[in-house]
Amino acid sequence: MTLKELEIFLELSSTQNVLKTAEKLTLTQSAVSQAIKSLENKLGERLFDRVGKKLVLNERGRLFKDMTLKPYNELLIAKNQFLKEKISGILHISASKTIGSYLLPALIFEYLQKNPLVKIEKEIQNSKTIVENIKNGKIDIGFIENEIDDKDLITVKIKEDELIVVSSYKYKESFIDELKNEKWLLREKGSGTREIFLNYIKDICKINIFMEYNEFDEAKLLLSKYPKTLTCVSKEVVKEELNLKTLHHIKIKNLSFKRNMYLIYHKNKAKTALFNNFMEYILYNFKKEGIK
Repeated sequence: MTLKELEIFLELSSTQNVLKTAEKLTLTQSAVSQAIKSLENKLGERLFDRVGKKLVLNERGRLFKDMTLKPYNELLIAKNQFLKEKISGILHISASKTIGSYLLPALIFEYLQKNPLVKIEKEIQNSKTIVENIKNGKIDIGFIENEIDDKDLITVKIKEDELIVVSSYKYKESFIDELKNEKWLLREKGSGTREIFLNYIKDICKINIFMEYNEFDEAKLLLSKYPKTLTCVSKEVVKEELNLKTLHHIKIKNLSFKRNMYLIYHKNKAKTALFNNFMEYILYNFKKEGIK
């Protein structure tokens, strides 16, 4: 079977109409019909049932779609990467700490290996600064960890993230107000992590923000040295420490801290070949990891 036959099959399974499929793929109806017939001949069985004017996948057709959709998409990515191997340019991106320090580095490294003529300049900033820089045209793509509502920006959800309370001391499962007088370490103002956590608890209690920090390593050091201190961070940040049991996840009764992570860019951003290629790569890889 060919990539073109798979493309036509997958499109027809969606439209359920030969004419609509032909128009979508800029083909003749005859070409669509011939491609499906060729595919079915190669497989030795029919994939569609005719219901009125619609062509509907039968039970074998549904199975074939499930088996081929992911490999087809991966082949398209590989094809596009190969055809665009001469993509070049300098891409300016900015990411909040969790995304920029824990989720993006390996992806960027692998992208640069595949695209040696590309240079990516990455900065770590808080979400508020990233939004401002996108609006001012200082960066091409931003990655943030909180909700925004701005008519000038396009936002694309890339990941659902869980924030957890951690400490080097093994607190029992507690209500948040039972911990309000403990020494809390929180990120600086403007941080998405800080704003989301405080927003979750604002109607319950006001915690004792004993100290602010800018770097996660700073917080980890303080938590280890001073056991009865707590912070709220993305689970991504403390995976290793939780596995080694140098930090502990403190369960909070009746509360879970969820947030979405977003890719953002200006609605008037010129979509160059490099921009589109990098966007496609990032979104594909986040999806591949099973991100909600």
